[in-house]
Amino acid sequence: MKKSTTIWIIVAVVVVLFIISIVGKYNAFVTQEENVKTAWSQVENVYQRRADLIPNLVNTVKGYAEHEQETFLAVTEARAKVNNINLEGVTDNPQALQNFQQAQGQLSGALSRLMVVMERYPDLKANQNFLDLQSQLEGTENRIAIERRRYNEAARAFNTLIRKFPNNMYAGMFDFESKAYFEAKAGADVAPKVEF
Repeated sequence: MKKSTTIWIIVAVVVVLFIISIVGKYNAFVTQEENVKTAWSQVENVYQRRADLIPNLVNTVKGYAEHEQETFLAVTEARAKVNNINLEGVTDNPQALQNFQQAQGQLSGALSRLMVVMERYPDLKANQNFLDLQSQLEGTENRIAIERRRYNEAARAFNTLIRKFPNNMYAGMFDFESKAYFEAKAGADVAPKVEF
């Protein structure tokens, strides 16, 4: 075999290996990005479950506490604000994710005030319908925490993958960008004071 033919074969093998490497990296990025999207969909799913429970909870409490209109209005407005957030590209934009978190936090605060209202009405606390809704809401809050953690894990895996060398060059070439994380609320690191 001629020397020039051998060189061309070696060059061709190197080019083919390079192309296979690029395809492999691209497919790994796509797989990890889909994992992030799936995890985000689950976050949206549990937040939607909570949003769907709220009208039933509010209507149940309204029957017992008609003069608590300010609380009902706060819950309704917070729920509407959450439902009106555009979630397009929220995982790619830390500010958009922070806005989403703030809206969800306002809704959580309004729900907490609603639970305080419930404490003033012993008959309501004994209502089976209300107890079922309250239990479902508590379970949903736990699911939210779990799904947020799973989303952060998927985002971390993706972000780590695209930041490693030489992946970072390929990620830049194919416009793969870091995903935003859910973060703790400001002041969450300070333990609340409990006084008796």
